[in-house]
Amino acid sequence: MRHGPPEEAAPADPGTAHVVEGIRSLHDRIGDLERLVSQRLEAEGKRPAEWLHEHAGVLHQAQLPAWRRPTSGEPRWQVALVTAIAIGLQTAVPGRLVLVHPAWVLPAVQGLLFVALLLANPHRINKKNPKLRMLGLTIAALLSLANGYSLARLAGGIVDGTLAKTSAGSLLITGSVVWLTNVIAFALWYWEFDRGGPAERALGTHPYPDFQFVQMVTPEMAPPHWEPAFTDYLYLAFTNAAAFSPTDVMPLSRWAKMLMTLQSVISIITVALVVARAVNILQ
Repeated sequence: MRHGPPEEAAPADPGTAHVVEGIRSLHDRIGDLERLVSQRLEAEGKRPAEWLHEHAGVLHQAQLPAWRRPTSGEPRWQVALVTAIAIGLQTAVPGRLVLVHPAWVLPAVQGLLFVALLLANPHRINKKNPKLRMLGLTIAALLSLANGYSLARLAGGIVDGTLAKTSAGSLLITGSVVWLTNVIAFALWYWEFDRGGPAERALGTHPYPDFQFVQMVTPEMAPPHWEPAFTDYLYLAFTNAAAFSPTDVMPLSRWAKMLMTLQSVISIITVALVVARAVNILQ
């Protein structure tokens, strides 16, 4: 067997040497950071294991998506703007279709409640307040009650012929007002009840959603701090009223399914009767 002088080692790749040097530098930095943390904890009389146990909940929360953990809450202005539009739309309903006479009384009451709610919490919704929540639910209930009565009178007038002399344009305008108010009212209901309402969602107290938005199942397609706001529920109400069924937002709880079913029924009645009557008049 031949024994010769050992072969010389191949020169190291400059790129590999650079990577190795970077790893060593990172290791040294991590070691320095570990020593600093240990010194800080020792000064406070704590052990690393104790600190991790105390802050385990915080570390876990940081890994959750924004819609599942406590956040700063959503701003009030979105829901305030749309609610003001809904209150204003009721003034466009003909007097014979309104619930309370004079026709301005009910919108005025809703407006006063709305102003009181806005003054009490004009900025972000991030604290539980039963009185303010009841005030918001009252506004939504008055909107739904007044709009439901107007729809019933409108549908009854079309069926029994008492609105036979009404022009097609007036019918379409009235039907559009009722339909759009219905969308806003149900958006308020969805927004108020999903996971306990906006304040509960901001506090992250309800882990299971009543509505599944696309961003919840594909978080890589959404910003890291995404969470549903009122405009998302307005979109949900609009698409459900237009398509008469869920589109890309799925109801998960039973109450959500029943409420969406009720909205679809109301929307079908509005569109079918008003459009059919208007087309008949135009012919």
